[in-house]
Amino acid sequence: MRVEKDDSAISRVKCVVSSCRYYGHGDHCLASHIEIQPPDASDTEETDCATFSPKR
Repeated sequence: MRVEKDDSAISRVKCVVSSCRYYGHGDHCLASHIEIQPPDASDTEETDCATFSPKR
């Protein structure tokens, strides 16, 4: 999945994964959009941010 990095944060989304390319200071997500998977998850332990990309 190709996601662009924006200058502004996605409102109402908190991200604490500082090793992610889209992490912004203050726990903000700077991805243009996010995708959470899998579609059949039944609790938070089963979810995963598919947008995650490690910082380079």
